[in-house]
Amino acid sequence: MKSIFEYNDYRLYLQDYLDERKRYEKFSWRMFCREAGFSSPNFLKLVRDGAWNLSKVKSGQVARAMGLVEYEEEYFRQLVIFGNAVDDDVKNAALAEMQRIASEHKARVIDKDALQYYESWKYPVIRELAPLMPGATPRDIAEECKEYVSAEEVRDVIDFLVNAGFLKKEGDKIYSQTDQTVIGSKDALSAAIRAMHKEMAGMALRAVDRYSAKERFFTGITVGVDEVAYDKIVDIIKDSCKRIVAVVGANKKTNQVCRVNFQFFPVTNKIKEKKHA
Repeated sequence: MKSIFEYNDYRLYLQDYLDERKRYEKFSWRMFCREAGFSSPNFLKLVRDGAWNLSKVKSGQVARAMGLVEYEEEYFRQLVIFGNAVDDDVKNAALAEMQRIASEHKARVIDKDALQYYESWKYPVIRELAPLMPGATPRDIAEECKEYVSAEEVRDVIDFLVNAGFLKKEGDKIYSQTDQTVIGSKDALSAAIRAMHKEMAGMALRAVDRYSAKERFFTGITVGVDEVAYDKIVDIIKDSCKRIVAVVGANKKTNQVCRVNFQFFPVTNKIKEKKHA
């Protein structure tokens, strides 16, 4: 079984633990619950299925039942907090604590580099901009950004991009993009990506007045949908993103970095069928 430090979904860890035990002995959710001190024979199965959450107290019971000790148990507790959190600040705090525990014990936490990449617009923008400016200093790059960024920040971002494998250093102040893409588990990245969307949405708001209609393109429609139409529209947007990436990939004359936002969201509650007299 993989180390607990390779997990960011405690429900998946419960399932993998059960499967591992079943490889060597007769073991079931009922037996698992009994070992963890629960009277309900299917409580942990309901947790695994997402019907129930583990509480802070119960997470300790389960951790000890699985034989986790000291820092492993604390990592599992934070894993539970991370998995249950609906508030981004709580989720990010739990993830930071998971990373700290894993780092202290020289363990790998997946998605760490991807999470930092999504912390600010600076990372994706400078990743695109640096290769366009061979020989440029960090100050040169900073001056070409529409949003404020200091030369020192640019230097730190480039160092991260190179060390994390998102950029390759070809020579003195000369960089090229690698084939590495920023991917990771949905749960671990969700909070970071939400923060990025908020930041980019703010930049889009400022762009309305900052640029002329010839320099930016904004459009939108308001429509009524059901679940089927919603899913189809999402697929269209995803396909559009792929087509845009294909156009960019074939383009050899890049001279500017732009951001494309697709925003598709509800502006009313779902209306139940009923007569309005």
